[in-house]
Amino acid sequence: MRTVGLFSGIGGLELGLERAGASTELLCEYWGPAAAVLRKRFDVEVVGDIRELGAIPAVDVVTAGFPCTDLSQVGRTAGIDGSESGLVREAFRLIEQTPPRWVVLENVPNMLSLKGGAAMAFIVDWFEERGWNWAYRTVDSQHFGLRQRRRRVLLVASRTEDPRGVLFTDEAGLPTTRRSHSAYGFYWTEGNRGVGWGDGVTPTLKGGSKLGIASPPAVWRVGAEAGRAITRPSVRAGERLQGFRAGWTDLGAKDGIRWKMVGNAVSVPVATWIGRGLAEPRSPVDAARRPLDVGRRWPAAASSVSGVREEWSLSERPLAMRPQQTLARLLTDHGADPLSLNATRGFTTRLVASNLRRRSDFVDDLRAHIEHMSSV
Repeated sequence: MRTVGLFSGIGGLELGLERAGASTELLCEYWGPAAAVLRKRFDVEVVGDIRELGAIPAVDVVTAGFPCTDLSQVGRTAGIDGSESGLVREAFRLIEQTPPRWVVLENVPNMLSLKGGAAMAFIVDWFEERGWNWAYRTVDSQHFGLRQRRRRVLLVASRTEDPRGVLFTDEAGLPTTRRSHSAYGFYWTEGNRGVGWGDGVTPTLKGGSKLGIASPPAVWRVGAEAGRAITRPSVRAGERLQGFRAGWTDLGAKDGIRWKMVGNAVSVPVATWIGRGLAEPRSPVDAARRPLDVGRRWPAAASSVSGVREEWSLSERPLAMRPQQTLARLLTDHGADPLSLNATRGFTTRLVASNLRRRSDFVDDLRAHIEHMSSV
């Protein structure tokens, strides 16, 4: 498969597709630091502003992890008409000029509900009006061998193929048993209405806070000594949490810039799964489905083939890949720093004052961490 990547970021989609046997022909990325990573890691032309890209080469696959800035819950929520998320129209312009066999789009699940799901309606209407088949599915990166909980919507479209044979061919179902873990992830920036708790995984890595400040999550390592029990992953650990090799973004940029690149990336193993489906589409699984009427709330998975829209009952766990290492081991191998005194103190104050459920030993370790950090 020959591919073109639009809004490529640091190349998560493209790297995953290459691991499935694809070759990359062209990359497009506007942000300078991310474009520098692409030039270092891929031996292809990297162009900048998609609005200035006149055409793309004829290829099998065009990918577009278009900006989530206007669609994310932590973004501006302007919707598909926002100045950044609305740039998906530029991708459509290029696709219409030189149609590939497959199109792959990726974005946040909030696009299914924000403003009544206007973003998804706009996207699928664009494809249907031009005779394309489409299917989308919400999946979670933690089920692809990563120690990060990251829910994303993946949409595959084609004029000639059945995209259900890419996205709906695997179904592991949600796990029925709950296991204990040696480490738990949480958002230290929260604590009033939620903590983003993750059993053996971190919560979703973010490109940055509403103030544009990188805010990697924290991890509680059960039983660790004071000063090591409450930590923030290093950016190298963050790269591994997304499926890149450690050091993928290490080209001299500050850690805050690197965290933004990593937080905005597509998880590599998820893209590899997509790539294998594109290379060898199979029959969809036998799952419950029903007609999807226009105006109904967008479900977690749906399709339209030959103009027939259907809602599919599928989980966010197509695969049941086990991570090769625990979250605690990942931090040991790739680095973590103690959460700062002020960050820990602020989070603990908010958590204790809230009505949120929490483990007593977690609060004990937070207080021990505060005492330790106060003494160093």
